Amino acid sequence: MDGARSKFKSVCVFCGSSVGKRDCYRDAALELGQELVKRKLDLVYGGGSVGLMGLVSQEVHNGGGHVLGIIPKTLMCKEITGETVGEVKVVSNMHQRKAEMARHSDCFIALPGSRPILNKS
Repeated sequence: MDGARSKFKSVCVFCGSSVGKRDCYRDAALELGQELVKRKLDLVYGGGSVGLMGLVSQEVHNGGGHVLGIIPKTLMCKEITGETVGEVKVVSNMHQRKAEMARHSDCFIALPGSRPILNKS
């Protein structure tokens, strides 16, 4: 962006509750978190503390950025282990999760790689 101010204030990141099998997915999640902090952008994400979700949210939080996690009540025991960072909003279902994520975000980024890749060879 070379000094230009972004019209975005908050970014919704879709990513998994697993880190996957490749280090590059983990590295991309950490780099994205650092970039959000550098650009002073708030993070909106799925609310989990594990996998790629945990990495991105922890990186933004550690860098002083605002973090809003939105999670359905039914996934709390699967996607949250230990301490979460930032603000966590509990919703009824996946449809409400996506609607709330959209409502609180100016743009979206999807990170690949949370599921193990099947080798077909």
